Formats: sequence, C-alpha cells, structure tokens
Amino acid sequence: MLAEQTQLAGWSAFDAGQHAEARQLWRTSLDAADDAQDRALSGNALAFLAYQQLTLGGDGASTASASYETAGHDVTPGVRALLHLRTAWAHAVAGNAAATSRHLGIGTACLAEHDDRPEPDWVYWVDQTEGEIMTGRCWTVLHRPVRAIPVLTRALAGFDDTHARDKALYLSWLADAYVDANEIEQACSIAADAVRLSAGVGSSRPAARIGALFRRLEQHSGLACVAQLRTQVADGATRPRLSGGATPDSR
Repeated sequence: MLAEQTQLAGWSAFDAGQHAEARQLWRTSLDAADDAQDRALSGNALAFLAYQQLTLGGDGASTASASYETAGHDVTPGVRALLHLRTAWAHAVAGNAAATSRHLGIGTACLAEHDDRPEPDWVYWVDQTEGEIMTGRCWTVLHRPVRAIPVLTRALAGFDDTHARDKALYLSWLADAYVDANEIEQACSIAADAVRLSAGVGSSRPAARIGALFRRLEQHSGLACVAQLRTQVADGATRPRLSGGATPDSR
C-alpha cells in the first residue's frame, strides 16, 4: 500500500535528517491513507508529522491530538497505544504534565488489552518496553528524574548493544535524567556508553541527542568525567558513519 510505503520512506528520511523530504513523504502518505479510508494509517501519518514538528522546535500537540482523533476508537489496541504514547510525548515537550500523564495511562492500558484482530504490520515494535521507554522520555523532558530513572533503567536492562542506534538514544535520555538528579558522574558514565554505541551509526538522531546532552554537562566542565567525555565525543566525531536501517518508531 502506498500510504504504508511512504510512511516507511518518510521515517528513513527523517532519521537521516532529511526533513523536507520526510515531510513531503508523510503528506503523500496522509493523502493516500485518506483516499483508502484507512483511518489507522491516516492517524499514523499525522503522528509522524507531529513528531517532526516537535523535533524541529515546533508545537506538535494539536497535530498529535488529531492523530488519535482521526484514527478513532475502533482501531486495534496497538495502534491506539502508539498514537496515545506519541501524543503524550507531544504534551511532555510542551510542558503539560497532566496531559502527558493522561495519555501515557491510556497508551499503556491499550498495550494490556486483548483483541482477536491482527495488528497492522507497522506496529510490530509497540510493546511494553516501548511504553516504558516513552514513559521515561516523557518524565525526563518534564524534568522528573525520580519518575524517569527507574523506568528507563528497567527498559534498558533488556537491550543488547547490537541495537546500537536505539540503545544510544535511550541511554541519552537516562543520562539527561541523571543530570536533573545532579548525579553528574553517573550521567557521564551513561553518556559515554551512548557515545560508544553511536559511533558509526548512520542515523543523525543519536549524535543530535548526545550533542544536546553534552551542552548540559558543560556547566560541570570542571569535573574530570566531563573532560573525559569531551575527549570521547571529539574522537567519535572523526569516525566514519555507516548507513543502516531505522525502525519506524516514535523514539
């Protein structure tokens, strides 16, 4: 189906930092899904567009809300979970803790639902771990480290280093939460693992996340761990990056 294929292509473009191409592909996907009267895919296209708006510094909350409203209540639990978790992220970025908590609750509840209908192939990765990752990310961006650290630590316990791109991203959020907790040495240790894993990864997103994290750590530049991390980041910047696939997720 054209709508699904252009969503996947749009995610690959987005993950590589090609935002104009990603936006065009997702709008094409939205039109195709609307024409096919596939409400789930229409909602997902809007969720992708909302996520891009947030990444580029815009306000994606209204687009994210439109994503689950467009899909409706009759889509499968996995689709509802995905759209509500992404909406939670949009509200977290906007600083709305109450709305974030509400949509996290809805999304995680959907993950526990039983439904005899098969889920679409494109939500195969939406599971309990994804719910925990998104929960941890949301509380991190809301500067609630006491809530963020345990859930991210639990989720990361099941990730092998072979999932380098994803694990580097998740570690960057955990390190951010430790900065908020004023545990700078621990933040640096986790950030160092993220830097190591991101070396050679084709996605632009781990590098962007690590860059933002490192800017936060610069205020602690007198600490030896920050100096060591600075050297590691500089060394990593000189290594070639490899191309690779990207999971079309909300991370």
